[in-house]
Amino acid sequence: MIGRLILTYPDVARRSGMFLMLALVTLAIYGLGISPAWIGHLLPTSAGWLEANPALGRLVSALLVALIAVANWKALRQLPRSGQVIGVWVELFVLLMLFFYSFDLSFAFIAKKIGYLVSQGVVTTLYISVISIAIATLIALVGAIAKLSKNGVIYGLATFYTSLFRGLPLLMQIYIIYLGLPQVGYVIGAVPAGILALSLCYGAYMTEIFRAGIESIPRGQTEGATALGLSPSQTMALVIMPQAMRVIVPPTGNQFIAMLKDSSLVSVVGVWEIMYLARTQGQTEFRHIEMLITASMIYWILSIGLEFLQSRVEARFGRFDVR
Repeated sequence: MIGRLILTYPDVARRSGMFLMLALVTLAIYGLGISPAWIGHLLPTSAGWLEANPALGRLVSALLVALIAVANWKALRQLPRSGQVIGVWVELFVLLMLFFYSFDLSFAFIAKKIGYLVSQGVVTTLYISVISIAIATLIALVGAIAKLSKNGVIYGLATFYTSLFRGLPLLMQIYIIYLGLPQVGYVIGAVPAGILALSLCYGAYMTEIFRAGIESIPRGQTEGATALGLSPSQTMALVIMPQAMRVIVPPTGNQFIAMLKDSSLVSVVGVWEIMYLARTQGQTEFRHIEMLITASMIYWILSIGLEFLQSRVEARFGRFDVR
């Protein structure tokens, strides 16, 4: 019956759906406890009424926000897809900046410290991350091949490694390497300890990604390469890996971004990366929130750069699918 009504009166059904969605959004915003104070700032004459009717004021505030959201949705829908994406990014970025602005930040303090944060912290963070990414990728490739081996010893070593380093928290691994190795006579610096911990931890995760990517290639590809006279190493390098990269790159890119952010954990052993400097510089004038927000924005910018590189690599390997 309802389906027949929708087919018979599509405009009525569409409008009813919009009103229902508006009501649900309004109730959701009301349930979040939105304050009507912003209405009083825009319309000072309504301040007294809002104070006398707080519940009704919250409902009116929720309804107005829902109407603005719906109107914004309709306006964005008039744009082409690229315009919609840009519009959403601009609007959400403005809202994020307004949220930060409400913290009463000292922009003069941020301007004074950001140069040092970038020149010292970003350089150290990128240095640690790039080296760790390169080592982790090499470990992952070796580990994946080992997990596909029919040799029980090699397979056992690979599975023990991945189980151990995926099972221990990264922070614990940093402490064990930095504080534990000196107990057996090998003193290691804070930066090498951080690089080693990140490489081993993410190498274990990426081992499973590489293994899954290699196993996703049909067995016929290996058999065909063998029939052409290629050796196992040539088959892996020339046939399997180029095809497996289409599966490997997206999750590996996510691991790289996660590693970039997790490099902040090496600050616990005194490495002067972004988070360490943000924490210490903020303590000088009790401006912690300014430095934390600045560090967050720097991490975000670095992550966007990695996302761009990931998309280019995906496009490069994805072109082999084009017929």
